[in-house]
Parts: sequence; structure tokens; C-alpha cells
Amino acid sequence: MANAREIQGRMKSIKDTMKITSAMYMVSSSKLQKAKRDLKNTEPYFELIQDSLAKMLDAVPDAGTKYFDKRKHKDFMHRTAGYLVITADKGLAGAYNHNVFKLAEKKISEDGPDMLFVVGQLGRHYFEKKGIPVDINFKYTAQNPTMNRARHIARRLVELFEEEKIDDVYVIYTQVVNSLKIEAVCKKILPLKAEKIEMHDNHLVDHYNEATFLPDAETVFEHIVPDYVTGFVYGALVESFCSEHNARMLAMQTATDSANDMIKELSIAYNRVRQASITQEITEIVGGSHKNRN
Repeated sequence: MANAREIQGRMKSIKDTMKITSAMYMVSSSKLQKAKRDLKNTEPYFELIQDSLAKMLDAVPDAGTKYFDKRKHKDFMHRTAGYLVITADKGLAGAYNHNVFKLAEKKISEDGPDMLFVVGQLGRHYFEKKGIPVDINFKYTAQNPTMNRARHIARRLVELFEEEKIDDVYVIYTQVVNSLKIEAVCKKILPLKAEKIEMHDNHLVDHYNEATFLPDAETVFEHIVPDYVTGFVYGALVESFCSEHNARMLAMQTATDSANDMIKELSIAYNRVRQASITQEITEIVGGSHKNRN
């Protein structure tokens, strides 16, 4: 059994670690709340874009044909899928990054020739180590996602789709299901599906009936689609950022709880050692007094 000094040293070490995990929990909580506010503030803008696209499709069903092109003339073996994989820049977030890597590898192995686009330092290192080539390395930090980054990424993906260098565009990211659960998902953003472009606010239908699209609905539609894709990419970046910090909060909370349990166990062990030491000292004193009397 360890002596009292050793136990005290272990308890001090654990308490120092608890200060770190508690601080990381608070930082992640603050960043999570900020990211949620940013996403909430931008949602109305992108919902309005989707409403505009829905109305234009209603007025001109053939608008934006190239963005709905499913490339039916290409068979499965000759189709190229592009995957935008969003990871974190650092660990200590439970299984957050592992789940993204696992899903990405599964999707890449299932399809034919692919192009891989990565956001996040851990993702870049992971695929380099695995020998999986990254076609475009968006060297943005995964922290504090911005509209400018999302716009640049979306513009590049749309260009590759228009040039028919990729036939299907997917985004692999992590979304928050609830406060205790996050999951990695893979969603297709191109080609578009008309049935998924619906109006959020039906009260605006009458206003759109009076709208005029210049120079024509086709041109306006093609101009707005990149912004529509930008909205999805930005949402995925923010969702991943929120998921990362939600996972880190859970991991730090679990670590803090485990540390508390360890301190309780060590406190009991320390008290036992201390009590044994006191008992031994009393025994030695009593034994010494008996000898003196004799």
C-alpha cells in the first residue's frame, strides 16, 4: 500500500488535471453557444434563397438544368464522386473524429474513382498517413467557421461539377442529434433534387407572384445556386464545429467525473493509511511507556 505522501501527490496531480478538464469544458461550452447563435442568425438568409429557387422552379421548371443533371449517360464505374470531409483540428473530443474517418473510408471504398476534399488538420494528417490522396486540401482551420470560407469551398465544388470533373458531390460531417448524441452523416448536395427545394414561408408566395426575374429566371437561378450550396456548406461547417465542442464537453465532463471518483477512492485510502499511522504511533508510545515503568 502507498504511503500518505504518495497518495497526497496523486490527489494533487488529479486535482490539477481536473482544473484543465473543467476549463476545457467551459471554453467548449462558450464556443458552442456562439456557433449556434451564428448559425441561427444566418438561417433566414439561406431559407430566403431556397424560397427564391423554389418559386423560380415553379415558374420555370427547366431553370438550372445543369445543376439537376444526374449524368445518366455515365455508368457506375465511370462516375466520379467528390467528398468534402469535415474534421477537427485537435483531439480530446471522444469518438468525434474517428466516426468521421470511419464513414469517409466506407463511402470512398464503396464508390468508383473519387475526389477527396478535406477541412480540418486531423483529417489531413489521417488521410496522409493512410496513403489516401487528397485532391484539394482546404487549409482552413475547422475553428470559427466563416461565410467566406464556406463560399470559397462551395464555389470550387460547383465549378468542378459544372466542368463534369465530378458527377456527385457529398459532404461528410457530424451533426448534433441531441445534447448526448452526435452522429456522422453523408449528404449529397449536387446534383440538386427539385423535390427537396421547398418554400419555408408559404406566406411569401403572393409576393413572388409579383416578382420579375431579370434578365430571366434561368440566369437568376444559375446565379443563386452557388449561394444555395454555400448555405449548405456553411451549415455543415457550423454543425461540425458544434458537434466537436459538444463531444469535447461530454469527454471533459466524463474525465472530470472520473477524476472526482478517483479522488474519493484516494481520500478513503489516505484516511486509512493515516489512521493506521496514528494507531501505530499510539501503539509505539504505549509500548514505550510500559518499558519505562518496568
